[in-house]
Amino acid sequence: MRDYVRLAGILFIVCAIAAALLGFTNDITFDKIQEQIVRSNDEARKAVMSDADTFEQLDEAAFSKIKGNSKYSTVQEAYLAKSGGNVIGYAIKTAPKGYAGPVEVMVGISLEGSIQGIKVGNNTETPGLGKNAANPKFQDQFNAKKWDNAVGVIKSGTPKDNEIVAIAGATITSKAVALGVNQAMEAAKELSGK
Repeated sequence: MRDYVRLAGILFIVCAIAAALLGFTNDITFDKIQEQIVRSNDEARKAVMSDADTFEQLDEAAFSKIKGNSKYSTVQEAYLAKSGGNVIGYAIKTAPKGYAGPVEVMVGISLEGSIQGIKVGNNTETPGLGKNAANPKFQDQFNAKKWDNAVGVIKSGTPKDNEIVAIAGATITSKAVALGVNQAMEAAKELSGK
């Protein structure tokens, strides 16, 4: 019995030291991780709205109309895209649930209701399948889609104007990205008053 108590005490000390080291490491790296997240979000906004020179986060009153509405359940952030001080569109970040968890999708939408680009960001989808949503070949299918028609997903064949072809073996991820894009377009449409 004494050996069990001694071993339990040693195990407790090892676990306490490991937890303290992990906490210390987290404290050291937390600010750097947050800076990296901000930087990657800035780069994603610029990638989807390349004509914009600045991005202004929507004020809380305007964003609460979107965030409080269940039909925009995946919308995380909304920014006004500006060029020369004039609003030229929106950069909206969504996080729909994919196969293995949330899939971050940044969507750039012009004031005329046309997708300028999308960028799939952080996700935990399956490498070689769902992770392929970040490939330009998949993302470029969304370019120039209009907010008047929701984007649908087909498994194969030639897509119509409002459709995209799913990633082979990753239909759930493809549908998640389309859901995020559709909710971003609807949110942008509401924000623009059209």
